[in-house]
Amino acid sequence: MNEEISFIIDTAKEGMDAAIKHLEKAFVKIRAGKASPIMLSSVMVEYYGSQTPLGQVANVNTPDARTISVQPWEKNMLHEIEKAIMNANLGFNPMNNGDNIIINVPPLTEERRKDLVKQAKAEAEDAKIGIRNARQEANKEIRNADISEDLQKNAEADIQELTNTYIKKIDTVLGVKEVEIMKV
Repeated sequence: MNEEISFIIDTAKEGMDAAIKHLEKAFVKIRAGKASPIMLSSVMVEYYGSQTPLGQVANVNTPDARTISVQPWEKNMLHEIEKAIMNANLGFNPMNNGDNIIINVPPLTEERRKDLVKQAKAEAEDAKIGIRNARQEANKEIRNADISEDLQKNAEADIQELTNTYIKKIDTVLGVKEVEIMKV
């Protein structure tokens, strides 16, 4: 196979891998009923005049499946952390006990589970769009390459096969996430 074509296909594969990685990160943020420190990963705290991720000013852990505990490294940060969790609009109600902040993660209702499945499907569709864009870019590069028509058609077929494989991966990952979300 032509070196130029292999390079184009490798580039497309990298783009598709990036779409899958992005989807997996997005799925981690969609909670499935169990408490996880990752749920607070987007929380930014005002720390000496700059916005700092919560994980850099406090210990975040889960003592049990329904509770998240946030223990700041500096006691005077308790109020700031509590305020930041409220402002992050995650639907949590933090409780300050003077030493640390406790967040009770409510069990998901059936309606909320369905909303989370919709959110997961939307993220999966975004990933599919990313994969299709990588395919489109690769096909455009192949058409502009100085190669024979046969090579061009074969390369486009290879890229379509790659695209189909990645779309199936997304559907599989989505199926697993749906089962995880709907499991009570």
